[in-house]
Amino acid sequence: MPLTPDHLVEALRTVLDPDIRKDLVTLGMVKETRVEGARAAVTIELTTPACPMKDKIRGDIEAAISAKAAAIGAAYEGVDVTFTADVRRSNDRTREGANPLPGVRQVIAVGAGKGGVGKSTVAVNLAVALARMGAKTGLLDGDIYGPSAPTMLGLEDEATQARGNMLLPFEVHGIKAMTIGKLVDADKPLIWRGPMAHGAFKQLATQTEWGELDYLIIDLPPGTGDVPLTLSQLLPLSGAVIVCTPQQVAQDDARRAVKMFEQLGVPIIGVIENMSCFIDDTGREHDLFGKGGAEIMARTMGLDFLGALGIRTALRVNSDRGTPLANWNDARLGAELDIVARNVAARVSTLSYQGKYIQPTISVR
Repeated sequence: MPLTPDHLVEALRTVLDPDIRKDLVTLGMVKETRVEGARAAVTIELTTPACPMKDKIRGDIEAAISAKAAAIGAAYEGVDVTFTADVRRSNDRTREGANPLPGVRQVIAVGAGKGGVGKSTVAVNLAVALARMGAKTGLLDGDIYGPSAPTMLGLEDEATQARGNMLLPFEVHGIKAMTIGKLVDADKPLIWRGPMAHGAFKQLATQTEWGELDYLIIDLPPGTGDVPLTLSQLLPLSGAVIVCTPQQVAQDDARRAVKMFEQLGVPIIGVIENMSCFIDDTGREHDLFGKGGAEIMARTMGLDFLGALGIRTALRVNSDRGTPLANWNDARLGAELDIVARNVAARVSTLSYQGKYIQPTISVR
C-alpha cells in the first residue's frame, strides 16, 4: 500500500508539541502534507521562529512517519520537514482590530521592582537573542526617566528620522529600536510628572513605524509607577518578564512587581536571575549576592524560572560600547543568553495556546 497524505496526518497525530503536550494536528500546526513517490513532505507552523524544540519536533515527525510507513508496508525514502511560524496575537482586543500595533504579534514587558538589577541589559540582549534565532524583533526603551538604549545599542551617532508624524525605528544589531534618549538632549534630566511620562510613552509606542514584528520587547522603568500602568492598558501584553538579582532585598521588590502585573491581569512569563554570580577572567565563579535567590523566589511563587546570567567583564564592555552581538563571542555568555531567550519564547507559545492573554483593566476605589 502506498503512503498517502492521510497516512501522514495519522502519523502526525502521535507527535506532541513538547511544551504544550498536545499533538500537532489538534493544535492546527500541520499546514501541508504531500507524498511524491516514496518521499513525504510536511509543513509545520510553529508559534515562534525561535522555537527551542524545533529539532526535537523534526526528529519526532521523522520517527512517526517512518513507523507509519513500516506499519502499512509502504515504500519510504524519508520526509522533508518545512517549518513556518505564526506568533499568535495576544487576545480578543487584538483579534477585534482594536490593537494600536496590529503588526506586532507579541508584546513582552521586561520589568523589575527596583533599579540597578540589570533590567535594561536583559531587555537589550533578549531582543538581540530572539532576532539571532530568526524572529523579527523590536525593542522599545520605555524607561522614560533613565533611557539606556542609546548607549547599549550604540546609537550616539545615529540620526532620528520620521515619516510624517511617525518615527522610524533605528535598525541595528538585527533589531528595530526606539528610545526617548534620542529625542531629547542626552544631558537633560526629564523632570516629568505622571501625565507627561504617560504621553511620552504612548507616543513612543504607537507613533513608531514598527512594521511586522514577532516580538516587541519593552524595557520598563523600575517600580510600579505610571509607565507600567500606561503600558498595561495601551497594548495587549503577552506577558511580563521579571528581572531580579539573588539577594533578598531585590526579591522583596520583585515580588511587588509580580503582584502589580497580576493585579493588572498580565501573565507572568517568568523570572530571570541577573548578576547570578561574578565570573572572573579565569572562569572562576564568585557568589557576590547569593546565587540562586531569584530562582528560589520564582519557585515559591509558582513562577517559571527562565535562566540565570552571570556578571562578566565582557558583558559590561559590550554594553558600554553598544555592541551586544559581541556577547556571543563568549561561548558561555552566549549560551546563557540563548537559554533565556528560548525559555521566554517557549513560555510565550505555551501561554498563547492556553489562551491566557487578557486585556488588563484597572479599578480605582
